[in-house]
Amino acid sequence: MLRDSITQAQKDAMKAREKERLAAIRLILAKIKDKDIELRTVEHTGDDDALVIDVLQKMAKQRRESISMYEQGGRQDLAGQEKAELAVIEGFLPAQMSEDEVKAAIATIKADVGAESIKDMGKVMGELKARHGGEIDMGKAGALVKASFA
Repeated sequence: MLRDSITQAQKDAMKAREKERLAAIRLILAKIKDKDIELRTVEHTGDDDALVIDVLQKMAKQRRESISMYEQGGRQDLAGQEKAELAVIEGFLPAQMSEDEVKAAIATIKADVGAESIKDMGKVMGELKARHGGEIDMGKAGALVKASFA
C-alpha cells in the first residue's frame, strides 16, 4: 500500500538524517491524517491508495502554484524549498501519462461512452477520472478533452 511506503520512507529519512526529505514526508502524512479525520464523519469505503493519491495530487498542485508565485515575487529561496517538497511528493505519485497517451485514452473513452459533442464532456471527464485518475493531471486533461471536441 502507498500509505505503508510513505511511512517506510519516513523511517528511512530519519535513519539517513535527511532533514528536508523528512519534513516533506511529515507534511504528507499530516495531510493524509487530516483527510482520514475528515472522512470519519462520512461513510467511506473507497480504495485507500486512491485516497492517498488524491491527497498527494492536491499537495503537488499547491506546490506548483506556490513555486510560480514565489518566482514571480523574486523569492527564489522559498521557491527552492517548494521545489524540494514537490520532488518528494511526486516521488510517491504513480508515473504520469504522456500527452499522447492521454489523448489516446480520451479517444477510447469518447468511443466507449458515445460522446459526440461538447455537451458530453462531463461524461468523458468522469470516465477519464475513474479509469486513469492517478495517472493524469485532470486540470490539463480538461483542456485536452475540450480540444478533442473541436
